[in-house]
Amino acid sequence: MRRSPATMAALLVVAGVLCAGLIGLGIWQIERLSWKRALIASVEQRVHAAPVLAPGPDRWATVSAAQDGYRHVRVAGRYRDTATVFVQAVTERGPGFWAMTPLLSDRGFTVLINRGFVTTRQAPAGGAASVSGLLRPSEPGGGFLRRNDPAANRWYSRDVAAIAAAQRLGRVAPYFIDADAGPPGSRPVGGLTVIRFPNNHLVYALTWFVLAAMVAGAGAMLVRSQRRGAA
Repeated sequence: MRRSPATMAALLVVAGVLCAGLIGLGIWQIERLSWKRALIASVEQRVHAAPVLAPGPDRWATVSAAQDGYRHVRVAGRYRDTATVFVQAVTERGPGFWAMTPLLSDRGFTVLINRGFVTTRQAPAGGAASVSGLLRPSEPGGGFLRRNDPAANRWYSRDVAAIAAAQRLGRVAPYFIDADAGPPGSRPVGGLTVIRFPNNHLVYALTWFVLAAMVAGAGAMLVRSQRRGAA
């Protein structure tokens, strides 16, 4: 079927815009792929590096997930075991809780320590401790499709500010620390941090490029059909 020149021009403009947009999305996904690979490499380096001092109050304003998440840190002090809260968890060991205990550091600030996985709400022993582990950003709100309920002492995410307020801890570090694994058989069970970054950007990029090629092919077929109709 032969179309009018105005109709052909409009269809080809639409096809061109669609094709350009799809190619742009594909390029954006390639850029995201490079960013994600750099992020994964950076996190791997932080996780396996020797622990450094946990950021103190002078650095709290600049702590971020992008720059400090999963950094291997260390801190020493004394646990306030009576202020332990239990956050619902599902791990490779099954369902249970993360035991979150505030530690008053020997540098004068308080930081929440995820001491590890437990199956019962029994507070682990307190006292002096030297902890190394991975720095994690706060998890505000809740999890498991449920919101934290401080009044009922029910926790579904490791929300530092909410836990600090509920336990009247005062000013605390804006992050928590996932403790490293302890000796075999020790409780709570530390070292269970899951480090996983979905990386599907290459698949997305190929999808957008294939769609762009299909639109371009449809446009070419439309031109050929118009030419045959004119012959």
